[in-house]
Amino acid sequence: MKSKGILQFAAIIGILVSVISCASKPERLKKREITDAVMEEIYNEIKTPYKYGMVMVPTDNSYKMDCPSIYRKDGKWYMTYLIFEGRGYETWLAESEDLLHWNHLGKVMSFSKDTTEWDVNQKAGYIALQDPTWGGSYAWEPYDGKYWVSYFGGNTTGYEAGILSMGMAYADELPTTPKEFKRLPEPVLRPNDDKAKWWDNSTMYKSSVIRDIEKETGHEFIMYYNARGDSINPAKGAERIAMAVSDDMKNWKRYGDAPLINHHRGISGDAYIQRINDTWVMFYFGAFWTGWDQGAFNRFAVSNDLIHWKDWEGDNLVESSEPYDDMFAHKSFVVKHDGIVYHYYCAVNKAGQRGIALATSKDIGKSDLHFVKPDDEEKKE
Repeated sequence: MKSKGILQFAAIIGILVSVISCASKPERLKKREITDAVMEEIYNEIKTPYKYGMVMVPTDNSYKMDCPSIYRKDGKWYMTYLIFEGRGYETWLAESEDLLHWNHLGKVMSFSKDTTEWDVNQKAGYIALQDPTWGGSYAWEPYDGKYWVSYFGGNTTGYEAGILSMGMAYADELPTTPKEFKRLPEPVLRPNDDKAKWWDNSTMYKSSVIRDIEKETGHEFIMYYNARGDSINPAKGAERIAMAVSDDMKNWKRYGDAPLINHHRGISGDAYIQRINDTWVMFYFGAFWTGWDQGAFNRFAVSNDLIHWKDWEGDNLVESSEPYDDMFAHKSFVVKHDGIVYHYYCAVNKAGQRGIALATSKDIGKSDLHFVKPDDEEKKE
């Protein structure tokens, strides 16, 4: 009887362990066929017809702002963004209580003092491994006890000049104050390495890193990046969005035999991924597909496996329409909070001034922030 009781007890324990184990496994993500109706549904969910205006502008015309990445911590919002002041890109940090009014905090990726470093003059950083849930936490999630940043860097001075390669950096604590990120010593992808593809054999630009939750690629992490290249004349090639994969955030390899988003001319770039209505949505920008006069504008594509993407063929999400963005309206970062979609983008006017603007899904009024006019600068002097 004693042994029978032990066996019964062991059986109960086994059942409990099995139940707990099953409960702890995450549900597999649902997959939907990406039909035209699904594309229309996503468009209606993410469209932002109301332009609020500028949320970040340079205090004078000696520098330009670009490329916001936004995350949340303890009810406060933070933004990493880029500043170009003539030498190259540096990455900065700002904070906000309401997603509308932002305070500059300081640099998190600065020019190098050591002129021999591969990224001495360019460090354009973007947060990695953010919670991709639409309307979710927008938390910057750690891996291996670190908060990771992917960035493109280079040693040439000028606006996106020279050969730009992909690097990885990290912070030991979630950044809420301006502290320099630690960088891996060498690039993780180069346009001139022996694995370069025809689409990325000239130079590389923005990258966006997410977890491959279902391991669709067979790897832990995916990097979406845009790069310029061509099989005959790399420097004259189009800019396209492609993939790389990794299992440790340090060692990366290109994935697939073709780019994911390719319009064969101009630019397709700056992918940013969200999980919306049981689908993956890639926000990205296009430019010059039909010529220079077309300008730059924000679009999207949809996938059910992170690898194959269906491109939206309808209206642009954001395009030039205001004096502050009458040259370019591009480079998306989109969040949904308290029922409102906030679509941040880089606004460039015909005077060449560059800052961060916002469009929303509901009319929340107008910003009182504007680019500095040349005569205002003269008065300040």
